Amino acid sequence: MAAPETAIQTGEEAEGGPLLPVRALLAPPQAKVRASVVRLPGQWFIVAMASELQRKPIARMLLGMPLVLFRDGEGHPGVLLDRCPHRNVPLSIGEVVDGQLQCAYHGWRFDGRGACRFVPSLLGEPGAKARNAMSFAALEQDGFLWVYSTPGETPTTSPYRFPQLGEKGYTAVRRRVTSESTMHAALENALDVPHTQYLHRGLFRSATRGIQITAKVQRSRDRVVAEYVGEPRPEGLVARLLSPSGGMVTHFDRFILPSIAEVEYRIGTENHFLVSAAMTPVSDFLTHIYAVVSFKVRLLPGWLLKPFLMPLGLQVFAQDAAMLKLQTENIQRFGGEQYASTEIDVLGRHIWRLLKKAERGDAQALLRGDEVHEEEVKLLV
Repeated sequence: MAAPETAIQTGEEAEGGPLLPVRALLAPPQAKVRASVVRLPGQWFIVAMASELQRKPIARMLLGMPLVLFRDGEGHPGVLLDRCPHRNVPLSIGEVVDGQLQCAYHGWRFDGRGACRFVPSLLGEPGAKARNAMSFAALEQDGFLWVYSTPGETPTTSPYRFPQLGEKGYTAVRRRVTSESTMHAALENALDVPHTQYLHRGLFRSATRGIQITAKVQRSRDRVVAEYVGEPRPEGLVARLLSPSGGMVTHFDRFILPSIAEVEYRIGTENHFLVSAAMTPVSDFLTHIYAVVSFKVRLLPGWLLKPFLMPLGLQVFAQDAAMLKLQTENIQRFGGEQYASTEIDVLGRHIWRLLKKAERGDAQALLRGDEVHEEEVKLLV
């Protein structure tokens, strides 16, 4: 019979490395509360702004796994499980010495791949693999630190690239906000049109004007896209700042596996606004949202518009965060989710379908493209 997943071996007894409960953390949840929770192994997630990682190690959490981030002697990021294999002390309370992470308890040192390189007072090399720390692939890209969610694997994919960063004529702003919700709830919220008329009334939209538009939805292998056709410029303050003269709107909402939400508006021919949000499941009911807001407006330079637009955007995020927290608390109070949906809840079910396939590792469905699905939905704005 195989050893249980939670068994821990020590010292030379564990020549192949300690059996840690990490795979259990990455397994589909056995939730006490019925909720839209997924665990996604083999995916890239942001765990920090690159500027946050300086000389000292920092602690982070991904999918319930405690991680420690540090920079090696060449400045490259290293990510290890935040647990010294020697005596289980958090490595994040240590320090970086000669480009290696040194445990604060006994001084063991680890390189960016988790290999134990030095044990004080030990004659000879550290040797046994059991003395190595569990490591995760890491990449610094677009000013963010990305981590591959399965430890010890060499990724065959690359992280998402944020559009418009550094592109001429565009102003870009980065923010991290927190949502006390499942990642699925945060994704659906970011890509949900009907709630903006109520929760964000006056900021993004006004109450419905009874204008019928069409949402053209296409779901493929790794994404679902909704194109909203016939939509006039929203009446909220944000839209008026972006396009004072009005104009017809080209509006796309996109979900891209594993955790990307894009909201894109083109108003008229020269006004462009794109929110790209990479969501990180810190734990089942806590999500960090790393957002890049890029915009280009014909009548106003970005440096002038930014001080007015960003506080409004943060207010929208704050309203969403407050509502999602209340939603989470109520779901837990009632022992689980129970949803009644209509066809104008356009993307939520498609997002969930893609997330569950990714969680199962449904390789065949992903390879065959899950047979592109298309539909149209009528709604009023």
